[in-house]
Amino acid sequence: MFELHLHKRAIPYVCNLIFPNLDMTGKRLILPDVLKGVAVVLMIQVHITELFATEAFYNSMAGRISLFLGGVPAAPMFMAVMGFFFAIIPGSTLSRFRRGVQLIVFGFLLNIGLNLNLFFGIFKGDINTDPLPYFFGVDIFFLAGLSLIILAATTTFTKKRTVPLLVLALIVATLPVVLPLYQGNSEEFRFIFAYFHSNEWWSYFPVFPWLAYPLSGAAAGFIYVENKEESVKFFARPAFLIVSLLVLVVLFGYGFKISSYLPVYYHHGPLFFGWALVFITLIALFINKLIQAVGSENVVFRFLGWAGRQVTAFYVFQWLIIGNLATVIYKTVEPEFLFLWFACVLAASATLVWIWTNRKKWIRIFENQ
Repeated sequence: MFELHLHKRAIPYVCNLIFPNLDMTGKRLILPDVLKGVAVVLMIQVHITELFATEAFYNSMAGRISLFLGGVPAAPMFMAVMGFFFAIIPGSTLSRFRRGVQLIVFGFLLNIGLNLNLFFGIFKGDINTDPLPYFFGVDIFFLAGLSLIILAATTTFTKKRTVPLLVLALIVATLPVVLPLYQGNSEEFRFIFAYFHSNEWWSYFPVFPWLAYPLSGAAAGFIYVENKEESVKFFARPAFLIVSLLVLVVLFGYGFKISSYLPVYYHHGPLFFGWALVFITLIALFINKLIQAVGSENVVFRFLGWAGRQVTAFYVFQWLIIGNLATVIYKTVEPEFLFLWFACVLAASATLVWIWTNRKKWIRIFENQ
């Protein structure tokens, strides 16, 4: 039976990011933490493939598998979990609006930080490229901020009704297929549309279709809050599992193709969105069963849970490392060294996150010396 594991600790780090002043007590969900930890680890490996690996590896089957692993189990799963926590953690509309704006500002700051080496090269004249796409690049911080603002506005009218959210999610996932792309000559509108619907190469996570994942996660969260036991039992039904597995298997070739071709993955349509939701659900069920089998205190799940709680810091540090290194070693790392780079970046990111999360302790130690 599918059962969410609980643990008495603080709320997930992503909730601290979105709802920074909340003080929730009682039990917390372990599974979403682990899912976010899986997402951030897979994000690191796919960023290394995208920016470090040679073109030969990138275009090989191994490279496509890496892109696939960095697809649905990474950004879509993270955004769905973010929507889930939006539903189960209380907060005012104003505070959510404010936090959404803060996330957008953090997105610009991260773009500056991860491209510092590149910007310095452009400033010196060593690199001849337009810096604006790197400054305005639509990464996941912008998506998270805009999603939070739109979710706050939407749920003001829909309240906790799930059907309107699911219908809106389907509409949002369909819009990239039916909406025309901006064809004007205005640079200002070109950059604005990149955050919503665009074919610019630096429009990685536009609102259409990516808002569909937090909308779906929020719908699931409202269902869970309203009737936790029934919603959990639903996923244990053999009929649901059989149908989900059939959908996953029948459309696997299609999903693999989209996941491993980034221009289409970033601007996918409703069919891939539906397949991704099924995939995310099955991943959650599988990992939950593993947690039940080996226990949440297993060293791997402890690390993944910790990484999930610190997912924002992990995301920032891994990009600061990978982004600045990529300016120097862009697409030059041979396949036999990629895992070493992955292990080093993961270890370095984890170390920096650990130092960052314990910064108050270090400050007290130095003050007492």
